[in-house]
Amino acid sequence: MKEKKKWELVIDEEHCQGCGYCIKFCKPGCIEASVSKLTSLGLPIAVFAKPESCTGCKVCVMMCPVFSMELYRRKEEVY
Repeated sequence: MKEKKKWELVIDEEHCQGCGYCIKFCKPGCIEASVSKLTSLGLPIAVFAKPESCTGCKVCVMMCPVFSMELYRRKEEVY
């Protein structure tokens, strides 16, 4: 049995300001702007749309000016 490491990005939608820095600086393109969820200013909230592409670099977390993101390593068993 092998373990496959994946990443889980938790975005605090209440604190996300919709600035888009996480989207702009995510090289693998894992984060996208929501088409249905908006901030109080009408800006799209960030969504972890492609978790399978995440490398765990944490650039998105570092770029967030309001610290609304946390990245966790998740282990999955692969048979």
